[in-house]
Amino acid sequence: MERLPSLLSPLSSFRSSAALRPVASAAAAHFQIARASFGSSGQMEAEQYKFGPYKIDSKEVFYSTDLSYALVNLRPLLPGHVLVCPRREVKRFVDLTTEETSDLWISAQKIGRLLENYHKASSLTFAIQDGPQAGQTVPHVHIHIVPRKGGDFENNDEIYEAIDEKEKELKKTLDLDKERKDRSMEEMAKEADEYRKLFS
Repeated sequence: MERLPSLLSPLSSFRSSAALRPVASAAAAHFQIARASFGSSGQMEAEQYKFGPYKIDSKEVFYSTDLSYALVNLRPLLPGHVLVCPRREVKRFVDLTTEETSDLWISAQKIGRLLENYHKASSLTFAIQDGPQAGQTVPHVHIHIVPRKGGDFENNDEIYEAIDEKEKELKKTLDLDKERKDRSMEEMAKEADEYRKLFS
């Protein structure tokens, strides 16, 4: 059997605009490139996005691949707080395919690096709430990416409680079909437009 290349070194230094996807063949395993999209908002407007049972306006999406997409947050904890989701509606992390898991984390790594620099942050928080008892309120896997700076929370671990609280508020907002009070679509679209420029 042909030896597969090590995944750690290529993925940790992955700098291109695409993600690797393993594809099995009869002879051996090969790697394909998953197309990434981060061009103009017009290109993304043609695509449909869902976050659990909710339709996401394409103006909120600033990055996508064949398997994942990233959107600005309705109620961000800190500047640059975004979400990365698989395109396929998957409730639990363990139900993602290997290809989806790889693409999701490669996307999160790339997005996090660019947003940390853009917001002049010094660290990143990556968080997943996997299931209702973990605080997940929208039944669709998503990674929270939050650029961090010294002093943004008195105790660094308070961010996890804050994420849990924002998730609960978001669920109430969506369930009650109230207007978005924290941020307007115009504000979120403007932020997404700025982030799209980071990938060009």
